[in-house]
Amino acid sequence: MSYTIIDAHAHLWLKQDTVVNDLPIRTLTDGQSEFMGEVVQMIPPFMIDGVNSAEVFLSNMNYAQVGGAVITQEFIDGFQNDYLMEVAQRYPNRFFVCGMCEFRKPGYLQQAKELAARGFKAIKIPAQRLFLKDGRVMLTCDEMMQMFAFMEANNMILSIDLADGDTQVGEMREIIQTYPKLKIAIGHFAMVTREGWQEQVKLAQSPNVRIESGGITWLFNDEFYPFKGAIKAIREAADLVGIEKLMWGSDYPRTITAITYKMSYDFVTKSNELTETEKQLFLGENAHTFYGFGELPKLDYIKNMSE
Repeated sequence: MSYTIIDAHAHLWLKQDTVVNDLPIRTLTDGQSEFMGEVVQMIPPFMIDGVNSAEVFLSNMNYAQVGGAVITQEFIDGFQNDYLMEVAQRYPNRFFVCGMCEFRKPGYLQQAKELAARGFKAIKIPAQRLFLKDGRVMLTCDEMMQMFAFMEANNMILSIDLADGDTQVGEMREIIQTYPKLKIAIGHFAMVTREGWQEQVKLAQSPNVRIESGGITWLFNDEFYPFKGAIKAIREAADLVGIEKLMWGSDYPRTITAITYKMSYDFVTKSNELTETEKQLFLGENAHTFYGFGELPKLDYIKNMSE
């Protein structure tokens, strides 16, 4: 395989122990977690201690010939800034990590400055979780806009997941217009299976905006492998904004409770709907340029025992 593959949306954590919307999220055993009122298979059952470590992910990456990965964050996993900085320092040529602030209450501008001082080059906003019981946190409020100005001035990347459809698209348009040099990556492939997803994709018509596909296999889970609907969506998004604006992401490790890590991208390599050049751009070259990865390791194919 001649592709340079970079995963633009993955997660790492040592332990889940947090609360979202007054509901607990806690690591249990055998890959399970208490998740907002129910027990779910959060990660594969062989990860018996619930630790979603960089070393286990690297093993998956090496096997699947994935050279690098962008580690994003989500409130449901708790704040992983300390661990992710350790990961970045330990494996600087494999991981690009995003810091996360507590955006659900004031004070995150200072937190963002502290993250930048620690060496973080990107900040993640799980914007779909900013619809709180006591009101919505607007992406265009004064403190947010001050933070975006700081990020633009310091060449930091904004990684953001949006609510379904065009709910937050108007706010994003204002941010993009106000800070045209702020690099933005929109996750979950614009919530592709929800009505109005194309409006999120169209944000990438602006030069510094990209769309990454983290979670696309989850969104097309009912259809399952080889995710023909996902391929059609990638084709439609490419027609809207250009394939150079799209990046592959897995949403590891949650998605590999249903499929293997390699399956989260090889449905793209096996498709006849995309050209070889389009596959190369989508699977890695676009992310390599956007995130500034250096030289990645050459990972040889290892034959399966079952072959």
